[in-house]
Amino acid sequence: MEEKILEALERNNKWWKGDFEVEFKPRDLYLQIKKFMHTRQIIAITGLRRVGKTTIMFKLVKDTLQELNKENIVYFSFDEFRNIDLKLVLRAYARLMSKNLLLNKYLFLLDEVQKLENWEEQLKVMYDSYPNIKFVISGSESLFIRKKSRESLAGRMYEFHIKPLSFREFLLFKNKKFDNLQLYKEEILREFKGYIACSGFPEIVNEGKEIVNKYIQENVIEKIIYKDIPQIFPVKEPAILEQAFKIILLDPGEIIIIEELARDLGVSRQTLSAYLDYLEKAYLIKKIYNFSKNVRKTQKRAKKYYPTIILPLLAEKSDFFGKVFETFLVMQLEAEYFWRDGNVEVDIIKITDESLLPIEIKVSKVELKGLKSFMKKFNINKGLIITYEKKTKIDLSDNVVEVIPFYEYLLKQD
Repeated sequence: MEEKILEALERNNKWWKGDFEVEFKPRDLYLQIKKFMHTRQIIAITGLRRVGKTTIMFKLVKDTLQELNKENIVYFSFDEFRNIDLKLVLRAYARLMSKNLLLNKYLFLLDEVQKLENWEEQLKVMYDSYPNIKFVISGSESLFIRKKSRESLAGRMYEFHIKPLSFREFLLFKNKKFDNLQLYKEEILREFKGYIACSGFPEIVNEGKEIVNKYIQENVIEKIIYKDIPQIFPVKEPAILEQAFKIILLDPGEIIIIEELARDLGVSRQTLSAYLDYLEKAYLIKKIYNFSKNVRKTQKRAKKYYPTIILPLLAEKSDFFGKVFETFLVMQLEAEYFWRDGNVEVDIIKITDESLLPIEIKVSKVELKGLKSFMKKFNINKGLIITYEKKTKIDLSDNVVEVIPFYEYLLKQD
């Protein structure tokens, strides 16, 4: 086993032998992570498969080469190493490079750490034993999903969740910056179609739809459902897990009645609830809650589910575009709540420090029924409708509803 570890160390730490370059485009999260690199605590980078976690780690390597001896920066991936001890990796490195890990400063970057058995306790021991080592770890699931993780590493770890590219980041990846949004509206709308086509995955920004579909299906969805989740959670029927995901993928934003769907899939309510929880913790789906000022009531009320990714072949269907557009904005706005009361509904309720902002998502047609009901019930005087390209302002006696194109809302800080 030690020979395999040594081989992996020599193969993946290319900066030990010479110049090291990493192709990196600006990510909003990277600057946040950099602010915490000087702290003692572990940096944890979590997110969906293929969204750029490893690239961020290598960018940290590149930047740290200016501060540390190149041989004191160590990258190791547990993608193919499950049944080993973390101390074996540190011991193999120390032997290979003739290092005393209690002397000088080191940076250890541990990729896909959740695949290491009992990783929380192992990392805690190493963290406490080597105060001069800065640990950066990554995982394709939230590393705080288990109570044990929170307890073992309480006060020892900061978690940063990286998502697929935002629309703003996508434009930066393509070196696009628009000073006048209205003037370049048509080009922005073309770029939006390109964004939907790649679902925000950095590696496939410039690929065609067939490659993108195959990439997302095989490298993301299937690997998460048939490999990642069963390695972490007790999944007896991955095929049911895939069916549940595809139902949400094909009908995003619907309220799921657990009992009914469980019956349709031929599983118990408890099994389906657990499977949906696993899909959410692996970042394949997002759950949003029916808003109430009573927190306990919010938790108990019906919930909507959205896929975090969109398959390009689905996005091309004209009758599906409204769902695609809604899913896109739920993800971009990091929505946590919607509102439904009887037969009236608002797509997103955004909670700010000052008040509540009800947001409707409409491709073209402007509807006010849900917004008016919410604004009246909660005494709110401002509402928002985000559209594909329509822009106007609607005065409602003492209230106002702003209608704004999505690109203005998302890019207005530029």
